Parts: sequence; structure tokens; C-alpha cells
Amino acid sequence: MGDRGMQEARAFLEQNPDINSIDLMIGDINGVVRGKRIPRDSLLKAYEEGVCLPASLFALDINGNTIEETGLGLDQGEGDRLCFPVPGTLSRVPWQDRPCAQVLMSMFENDGRPFVYDPRHVLRRVLDRFAELGLTPVVAVETEFYVVDRERDGQHQLQPPLSPVTGKRDKQCQVYSLSDLDDYCDFIESIHQSALTQQLPVDTAIAECAPGQFEINLKHRADAMQACDEAVLLKRLIKGVAARHGMEATFMAKPYNQEAGSGTHIHVSLIDQQGRNLFASENDQGLSSALLRQAVAGVLALMPESMVVFAPNANSYRRFQPGFYVPMSQTWGADNRTVAVRIPGGSAEARRLEHRVAGADANPYLLVASILAGIHLGISQRLSPPAPVTGNAYASHPPSLPNSWIQALDQWQRNEVLPSYLGAEFCRVYHANRYGERQLFMRHVSSQEYDWYLRSV
Repeated sequence: MGDRGMQEARAFLEQNPDINSIDLMIGDINGVVRGKRIPRDSLLKAYEEGVCLPASLFALDINGNTIEETGLGLDQGEGDRLCFPVPGTLSRVPWQDRPCAQVLMSMFENDGRPFVYDPRHVLRRVLDRFAELGLTPVVAVETEFYVVDRERDGQHQLQPPLSPVTGKRDKQCQVYSLSDLDDYCDFIESIHQSALTQQLPVDTAIAECAPGQFEINLKHRADAMQACDEAVLLKRLIKGVAARHGMEATFMAKPYNQEAGSGTHIHVSLIDQQGRNLFASENDQGLSSALLRQAVAGVLALMPESMVVFAPNANSYRRFQPGFYVPMSQTWGADNRTVAVRIPGGSAEARRLEHRVAGADANPYLLVASILAGIHLGISQRLSPPAPVTGNAYASHPPSLPNSWIQALDQWQRNEVLPSYLGAEFCRVYHANRYGERQLFMRHVSSQEYDWYLRSV
């Protein structure tokens, strides 16, 4: 660990003498935060010497089962690798009653090489391709989520929480409703205050179009890795603050049958070494920028290959239904929220593309890596996009993207381009992990199947 990390750790301990424990956190392939808790006296050693965690951490499915087909479990003897804290991510955990802290980590081989299955290193691999071109992606992450009651309803299903103001359970919600934000103002304010403590650049909060659904936006960063680190930290923060307020926050892509799903929207622009936005154009709302059009073309071209990153689990594909404002085809357009890649309006200096396909359950590092791989492909091969869509893309363009888990997994195995960006070995392990989880999921017989088929067939 470099001098910056050690100086940060020493300063933190000096400024926070009441801290008695620190959570060392690392995101697995699913984006689930795992790790261990250490006493404060062990923090400097963790920065200097690293912390051992098993390589099989990246073989775990959503329930913590080791998927042995990855080859990272028993085949390797469940061996350890070294994990080091990520500078800039050490902070207090303000929603906890006890004085504690947390820090993100990344995994390395014992000889110091990056552990290729760690999603942070997968993203770094893609970012290095941009550095070779003298370009820097600027990234912002927008994530939707639901807060739900800890108690289930009479049918053991999820239900919205009781309004902190009216004491009644919301049955409907209006998008951008200020009164809904008012009802949950203490919860939203707690998120903002906790984000200030952790130096997370939280921007706007929006009430979405379903009861208990919100969107919290992070400001853009000219460091895509930092943007993803902050997205992971914000998700943990929201869950912690929700629990403090007697609720449960979920980032499931589709928690309710008849309500909108939750997505993750990624905004990306490119700057050169002088800090100029290379997507900027004064004409035609930015659509005439050659580099922007090439970037869009590459993102659209890699969408089918990337689908199992955008939608990584069984529930992810419930979100892709007509009428719920989720793009299901390779479309783009200016200031159009029915397309997969939107070019927002605004000033030329802020010109960017917005990727709107992924669910809230996507791993931020892998999601951004896949989008940036598409941008790099488009600009390096000077690809041309199809005509931009005006009007309702849902009506004019039938679904063309893989819309089931098995279709997306089968496509992943046929991928030709994405492995060259993310790494062929990582792609092999990712497929084994996701396919293994699907096999376990398919063994489960749901109550819906009993209702439909038990007496009828």
C-alpha cells in the first residue's frame, strides 16, 4: 500500500479516537459487499501488509454458495489472496449506533498482480485502453430502489411502508412528486447527511412512479473507478439508513409484479488531456458529433453481448416487460426516454450519453466496464449507428435484446468482442458463476406453479 493510503489511515485514526472497529469490504461478482471486521489496532497492518480473503469469494452466488464450476473453490484448495484497502474510501458509518468505520478493498495475487476476477480490476483493464488513447471517461451513476415494510402482507408479499406523515400505506405514487419526498423527508435527509459524512457526492433525490420507489443520483466523476466505488458505498448507505428508519431498502430489479422495476442509468462523456468534452457539439442537440455517434454505435453493438451484466439474475428479466418503460431494443435518440441510449439535452459542454438498459441489481464495475468497452469499440473502429429514433421507440422497434436469463447466458458464451475487453478468463468464471446460480434457482418450485399447475395438469 502506498504512502497515500498509510497517511490516510493514520490521519483517520487520529481524527476518530472513538472508532473501535472497521469493516473491510470487497464487492463480489454480484456486487454483494463481503469482507471482515477488524479492531482499530489492526487497521494500519491491513494497509501495510494486506488482509487475506479466499479467492473463492468471487465464486459465490447471490446466496453465498460457492459455484465450484468456476474453478476458484475446492479446485484451488480454497486458497487465500491478499486484499488491500482502496485509498479514499475509509470513512465512519454514521447510521450505526456504535462508533465504527468502513473501507473498500481490492484483491491481488500474492505476488502483487491484480486478481483478474475482481470486478474493480476488470474495469481497470478497460480504463487502461482509454488511457492509451489519451482519453478519460467521465461517469455518473443513477440508481433506483424501493423502500418496503419489514412486515409482509397477508399473502406474505412485499408491501410499501406506512407513510411517516399520514400513517397510511401508499397505494400509488406520482413521479417527481414533492409531497412524496416530503413524506419521507427524514429518510432522504438522513441519506444526505450520511453521504456528507462519507464524502459521497449525492446530488438529487427523486420520487419515482411507484409507492416507496426513489432515485438517488451521484454527481459525475472524471474517474470511472471512483464513480463505481461511490455507487457501491451509496447502496450500502441507503440500506443502512433505511434499516435505521424501520424500513428495508431493496435494489431488486422487479420487486412488485404490477409496479415499475428499478434501473441503473449510467451517464458517460469523454474528455481529452486538456479537459475538453469530445462529445460536445453545438448542432442538432449533439447528434452531429462524430465521436459521440461512434460511441453510441459501439455501445449498441455490444448490448447483446453485455446483457447478462445488465440483467444478472432471474428477477432481472421480470423488469423487461412492455408498458414499464424499459428499453428492449438497440435504439438511441436525442432527449428520448424510450430508447436504450439517450442523449440528454442541455448545454454542449455537458453533452453525454445515458445508458438506460441495466437494472438496479447490476454490478456497477462490470456495468460501466461493459458500456465503456462499447464506447471504445465504437471510436476505435469508427462505427456508425443506426438512425436515431424520434417518438415512441417501444412502438417502432420490437424487442431485439436477449430477454431471458438463459438467452443472455447462451449469448455470453458466443461473445466474440467483450472478452477482449473484460478478459477471457474473467468471462469464463462469470458465466460459470451465473449459470451455476441459475441451475440452483431452477430447482426451486414456486407457489405460482402450485397455483397454476397442481390440479390442472
